[in-house]
Amino acid sequence: MKKIIAAFLLIFTFNLGATAQSKEEKAVAVAVETMRKAMIDGDKNGLQSIAAEELSYGHSSGKVQNKAEFVDGIASGASDFVTIDLTEQTIKVIGNTALVRHKLSAQTNDGGKPGSVSLGILLVWQKQKGQWKLIARQAYKL
Repeated sequence: MKKIIAAFLLIFTFNLGATAQSKEEKAVAVAVETMRKAMIDGDKNGLQSIAAEELSYGHSSGKVQNKAEFVDGIASGASDFVTIDLTEQTIKVIGNTALVRHKLSAQTNDGGKPGSVSLGILLVWQKQKGQWKLIARQAYKL
């Protein structure tokens, strides 16, 4: 019985360590969630605060936007996200840079036309003046 309990504790400890996030990884996860909510809400101020001035925002179509184009596209409703669900997210912090990968499933209403998207996403975040800022994003079709 002691061997079974010891094995269970070993497995539990291993799994707990594998899923634990560092303080910086948690901060990046919060930044990702802030961006997700701002995109759904069309929150211009929220989008401006999360995006770096140097932002390069790549779409699965090949279109690339700078910060102003990204913010205006969402805030104006030209790109209208009704829902955004993120799954299979991984976060890797390397110094003042963080790489985030996830799958994005969303319901859209671009130009009054309902639709849905399923994308793979790579986000690159950079810590600037103590805050995580989105510096690059690239989407690809799944």
